[in-house]
Amino acid sequence: MRTYFPKQGDIEPKWFIIDAEGKVLGRISTEIARIISGKSKPTYTPFLDTGDHVIVINAEKIVLTGKKETDKIYRHHSLYPGGLSEKAARFVRSDKPESMIERAVLGMLPKNKLGRKMIKKLKVYRGTVHPHEAQKPERLEVA
Repeated sequence: MRTYFPKQGDIEPKWFIIDAEGKVLGRISTEIARIISGKSKPTYTPFLDTGDHVIVINAEKIVLTGKKETDKIYRHHSLYPGGLSEKAARFVRSDKPESMIERAVLGMLPKNKLGRKMIKKLKVYRGTVHPHEAQKPERLEVA
């Protein structure tokens, strides 16, 4: 008996929409990473992109537990001397809350070409308006 491997043409990606209002950042990020990577499907193959697309709305209403709102630091370095920039989570939330979810999910995906391809399936928006109504996304409830 031979092992079944799906062909890239056989994979039909679906679209899901997740409301992030009142959800904990880490909990929702693990579910999103599981859907995007395809691990929630029986046809999961580690070296193929078998995942689905995910739309996240209400990114500014995500919840951080404990003292992460003030103590969590987002760091970025420009690779130039003295190029380290740091921002607390509360400032990142006010400036660009979409990046909080994107960075959390990106850290849970493979660090290779496949991971870079997978992260493009994540669309994060402030508020409830998004331009993907034509794809007919299914509403998905996560804990």
